[in-house]
Amino acid sequence: MLRDQGRLHLGLMLVLTFSTGVVDAIGYLGLDKVFTANMTGNVVILAMGLTGQDGLPIVGPIVALAGFVVGAAVAGRFLRGVPKGWHRRDTTVLSIVAGLLLVALVPTAFITTTPADPALGLPVTALLAIAMGMQAGAARHIAVTDVTTVVITSTLAALAFDSRLGRSTGQTWFRRLAAVVLLALGALSGAALLLVAFWLALALAALLLVAVAVLGALGSRRLAAEEAADPAQ
Repeated sequence: MLRDQGRLHLGLMLVLTFSTGVVDAIGYLGLDKVFTANMTGNVVILAMGLTGQDGLPIVGPIVALAGFVVGAAVAGRFLRGVPKGWHRRDTTVLSIVAGLLLVALVPTAFITTTPADPALGLPVTALLAIAMGMQAGAARHIAVTDVTTVVITSTLAALAFDSRLGRSTGQTWFRRLAAVVLLALGALSGAALLLVAFWLALALAALLLVAVAVLGALGSRRLAAEEAADPAQ
């Protein structure tokens, strides 16, 4: 895959989609019904919570929304003026995301029940939301069609709309379907790991981010070496 940048980037973005499912399972089940990547869910939960519905959080979704926006803005500022596609700055952004997930691992070592106590849960929520905002920004810059890594609503709509039951036009059905399935599998994995220990689910997400950053950097260096060896490229 290192020889084919298109396939490499697609594969890495799909891995991030799986990781997003893990992180959102952590948020919803372990941080009291808060999404740290799926901001649509947060907006809906917050709006319903403001009506006074029992059991729906208010502070958590606000923290997540604010953190996500900050993270995306930071990624946008850092990648300003950089041509689309994988750049060494994308590697830096995703490395920071991995670092934030690793930092968030520290307080989760003290979380023994779910949902977590707000004193521990809210800082973890903020860290994860900032990380997911930065990830979404990097994915937007890398620009793999139909794979945003953090949402699949538009992907699912496109998959159905362009299918034979819909408009019946050619489509990149594999990547669209893979994004939907991998997000679900990530959530399944995250929920299962939470049954064992809170930190295990977050450790999996962090390891996946580290792997993506490393492989993306290797692919970028290989491309730069090939272009240097053959300027005609």
